[in-house]
Amino acid sequence: MSELKSKLHTLCHDYADQRIEAARNAIAALQISADEETKSSVGDKYETGRSMMQLEMEKYSIQLTEAIKLKETIGQIDTVVQTDVVRPGCLVRTNQGNFYISISAGLLKVNNESFFAVSTASPIGVKLMGLAVKASFTFNNKPYEIQRIE
Repeated sequence: MSELKSKLHTLCHDYADQRIEAARNAIAALQISADEETKSSVGDKYETGRSMMQLEMEKYSIQLTEAIKLKETIGQIDTVVQTDVVRPGCLVRTNQGNFYISISAGLLKVNNESFFAVSTASPIGVKLMGLAVKASFTFNNKPYEIQRIE
């Protein structure tokens, strides 16, 4: 694996880890809050608060599940094999920017260069998958041409 792809891969792992930690911390904070909640004399207010807390707990549980899936996805990406077509683990350089095909982690910066970490299911990832160097396509009314695949 090139040093650049290794750094991008590590940044994607870190992104997934941060999402997992944030969701776990939010769930823990809600659990502490729920444990400290005492039933007030106004029953409806208490029940409404508990219901809202339960909805928040479900929201963070979904976020945690999604973050764990991101971590699993990035762990399964093979970044060593060289290929002539875009596939997961590839670094794709186009005339409109650089893309790391992995997970949707947004903008990553390495060595003063910008890269967009995109999943194969993202709109741009779908367009890129399977294309070779010199292939062109249009995305959001912009012409793209693949200049290099690493």
